[in-house]
Amino acid sequence: MASSVRGSKSLAQWLRENGFDEETVARMSRRCKNLHSLDAGEASGVWDYLLTSVKIERRRLRHVVAKCPKVLTLPVDGKLVPTVQCLATLQAKPGEVAQAIAKFPQILFHSVEEKLCPLLAFFQTLGVSEKQLAKLLMVNPRLISYSIEAKFSQMVDFLVGLGIDKEGMIGKILTKEPYIMGYSVDKRLRPTAEFLKSEIGLQGSDLKRVIMSFPDILSRDVDKILRPNLAFLQSCSFSKGQVMALVAGYPPVLIKSVKHCLEPRIKFLVEEMGRDMGEVVHYPQFFRHGLKRSLEYRHKVLKQNNSSCSLSEMLDCNQKKFAMKFGLVAAV
Repeated sequence: MASSVRGSKSLAQWLRENGFDEETVARMSRRCKNLHSLDAGEASGVWDYLLTSVKIERRRLRHVVAKCPKVLTLPVDGKLVPTVQCLATLQAKPGEVAQAIAKFPQILFHSVEEKLCPLLAFFQTLGVSEKQLAKLLMVNPRLISYSIEAKFSQMVDFLVGLGIDKEGMIGKILTKEPYIMGYSVDKRLRPTAEFLKSEIGLQGSDLKRVIMSFPDILSRDVDKILRPNLAFLQSCSFSKGQVMALVAGYPPVLIKSVKHCLEPRIKFLVEEMGRDMGEVVHYPQFFRHGLKRSLEYRHKVLKQNNSSCSLSEMLDCNQKKFAMKFGLVAAV
């Protein structure tokens, strides 16, 4: 085996043989002060277990160890094996445990066994099943490091304050967007919710519907992403009511790239299609359609056939249905 240790090989030599250059080793030593005192044989045992038993791909394992060298100091039988076995009981699919460790190697330092039961009990009150929690942890393993009282309870109270039902609806939000739980309620989520209410005008059921359909919007930075997109929509002469309708109908309009998505589609709508911008207010999903694959192609077909229809009639169907609708089955 490439990582086996012969004789009294030094840790530095073993690391070099496994693809770590001197700069990386120096950085690892700064991150883990005890690394220099580690026996090469112990490090090799950890490496071999993660490589052959957990099946973390070699290149990825090298990245994991470089990012979190403290992993090499963990006892295999005393810590790694029971932790990995505990994660495996979550009915994870083949390879998911390896992926979870690669994403967040610090999960190996937590007492997974002790944290799983309280986590499961908490999430079950939100309508999240054991199977769904397993999926959440595999997607975002950092969740195991969060405090129920300081993190999860605060998140739930915040969502309840927005009018979202604790039983069922909050669970659906968290399973749909697991990474939202990593953001600070006071520094990110609450300011975004206030922006949606005060500057977009979303209230009550409209706000709740936007968060339920696209919870990711709560984690976006107001000043860097949301406000610039709002400024662009306002520059297009959409009224506040129209902007609210656009966001309510298609929330990603607030996070899509202005330069690469919103601006070219608006330009094509007005200059090439000859349509009024107000039409997208009635069909906000216009912004999710590909410019070349969908908008340009379908507009060209309609133009060649001298056909006219609303944006929703033109776009709210797949290519086959579009062809059937406009008598082009033979052309598809």
